[in-house]
Amino acid sequence: MPPTDESSREKTLHDVVDLIGVYPMEAFEFVQRGLGFTVQRIHGQQKGEPKASLHVTGQDLCEGLREFALMQWGMLARTVLARWNITSTWDFGRIVFAMVEHGLMQKTDDDTIEDFKNVFEFKSAFDRQYRIEIKT
Repeated sequence: MPPTDESSREKTLHDVVDLIGVYPMEAFEFVQRGLGFTVQRIHGQQKGEPKASLHVTGQDLCEGLREFALMQWGMLARTVLARWNITSTWDFGRIVFAMVEHGLMQKTDDDTIEDFKNVFEFKSAFDRQYRIEIKT
């Protein structure tokens, strides 16, 4: 019979959410979707290059998450994130590194949680920099 040691099985996103206990599932899902958005924004379509690096830095990810949140919720972005206990770029890093630690995301040897420290201030990044685009 195989061992039933909890540490031997991979954690699911639900497991990580329960283990961390600070951020709801929606926060983790937002970061995952925001990572995809950020990779697409930075690297575009990598056609014909399956082994091309799609790495983004912590700072890049924070900026991408800010842009993604503003696209999703406009002026309510900071309010939605605060409802999920996300009030700084450090919170983005805590979510990312919780997923990295449990095998749900990958990092390079150069990536650290410090990359997420004070990337921008939420109030100015979400309130003062938001512009409504009018398509003509």
